Formats: sequence, structure tokens, C-alpha cells
Amino acid sequence: MSIRPVRKHTKSQAAIEGAGVHLNRAFGFGEPSEFDPFLLLDDFRNERPEDYIAGFPWHPHRGIETITYVLAGKVEHGDTMGNRGLITAGDVQWMTAGRGIYHQEMPQGDADGRMHGFQLWANLPAALKMTDPRYQEIQSADIPEIIDDDGTKARIICGTFWGARGPVEGIAADPVYIDVSVPPGKQKTFPVEMMHHAFAYVFAGSGKFQNASAPFAVPTEDLLTEEISYSTPAENRSLILFDKGDHVSVQAGEQGMRFLLVSGRPLQEPVAWHGPIVMNTQ
Repeated sequence: MSIRPVRKHTKSQAAIEGAGVHLNRAFGFGEPSEFDPFLLLDDFRNERPEDYIAGFPWHPHRGIETITYVLAGKVEHGDTMGNRGLITAGDVQWMTAGRGIYHQEMPQGDADGRMHGFQLWANLPAALKMTDPRYQEIQSADIPEIIDDDGTKARIICGTFWGARGPVEGIAADPVYIDVSVPPGKQKTFPVEMMHHAFAYVFAGSGKFQNASAPFAVPTEDLLTEEISYSTPAENRSLILFDKGDHVSVQAGEQGMRFLLVSGRPLQEPVAWHGPIVMNTQ
């Protein structure tokens, strides 16, 4: 077993998108090779309706896939192909924009005014840039949740994990997208495909990720006590980009820890990016 060391640890930054939606951007519009095949992750958790109600009116997408995961509230969407739908708490929408689509996404808070969720952008390989647009809309009840003996929970949105497979299928980058909850004080190790790029985004509680002593990509370990050193603390809105390895290890804090664990096979193709349009050449 090879523990992935932490390559980079950052915090998401405040941003305004759409018609004035206040959100936090974990990554995006930077160097795309770092997170390849993923391009952007927005954290749109908000409890002030005036900061999100204007939503994301009609806008285009091309050459990418957008993955919207709602935790509280709901998002009403529609497009110029005549599709309409509502994503509610616990639901996922995986939209493959392909050759192009024009749509809108309008958030609505719950009874307490909360609008919580995430949107991840995944790149499409050159061979699929001009495919027909399509949606995969997954209701919360259809997302498998595995509970380990120590109380650790994993909601599997996409990919195979702990013997279960998420409902989203046919995605080019072979991604694994998991919502992980680790109980207070528990130490846990999770498998990650060796050849994938991988990151974690913490959104509740806190804890530490096992790191490596530079420049060696091996875990820091006390050989006498066999206790592993967890040297990268992470709290709400912490983004952890991992280096190579086949496992990720975490130590949850006193309040437990909840985070997205996402990995995907890098496309290693040129990226020509302008807003919601991502192709291979200018």
C-alpha cells in the first residue's frame, strides 16, 4: 500500500458568478494540468437568499461535463432542447454538454433559506467534444451509501468504491466521486486508483491528512510506535491535492470530518478554455 502524500493544500476563495451568486471556488481557471481531467470546483453553500436567488440565467456550455451535487435547497434547470428538471437535496445532475447546450440553473433555498451544494466541471477528451448533449439525473435514494464497521459513511456518486458502484455511468475519464463522512477521532484509509489524479474537499468538521516528508513520497512513520503522523490539518473549505499513490489516509478531529473525495484518469490533452467553452485549440 502506497499512501498518497499531499501535494498542495489551499482554501477555496470567494467569487461571484452568474447573475450575482456568491460562492467559493476551490479551483478553476488556473493551470488545468494539475487537476486534469477536472477543471473547476465551486462550493455554492449559502444561507442568504439575496446572495444566490438571481441564479445562473441562460448561458452556454461546450466540450465539458458539469456535475451538480445538492445538499440543501433545490436547483431548477432548463435548456433550449426542451429539458426541464429539479435537483433537490441529495440529488446529482451529471450534464454532458458535448457539442453545445444553452441552459439555465436557478437555485431555491429550503425552508431555512439554505442553498448548499457543489458544481464540478470535468473535461471531455477531443474524441467526445462534439457528442450530443445528454443528462444523467440521479435522485438521492438511488445513490448507494456504504457504512463501514467504524461508522464511516461513503455516498458513491460515480465509480466503484468498497464493492459498490455509483449510478452515474459512461463517463470518459473513469472518475470516482464520493461523499465521505468519518466519525470523530477515527483514522481511515481509502483506496484511490494509482493512475488517477485525486483531490479532497473538506466541507464539515476537520481533521488531518497523512503527508510525506519531502522529497520522499512515503508516509511519515515512527518505526518504534508504528504511529502514523498526520501532518496536514484541514477544515471547512480546505482543498487537498494529492500526489501519486494508491491510498489516501485521514485522521478525523473531535467533530468528525466530511469531504468530497474525487479522482479521475487524466486526459493529457491541450486545453483551450474560454469561460464555459473548453476545446483543444483556440
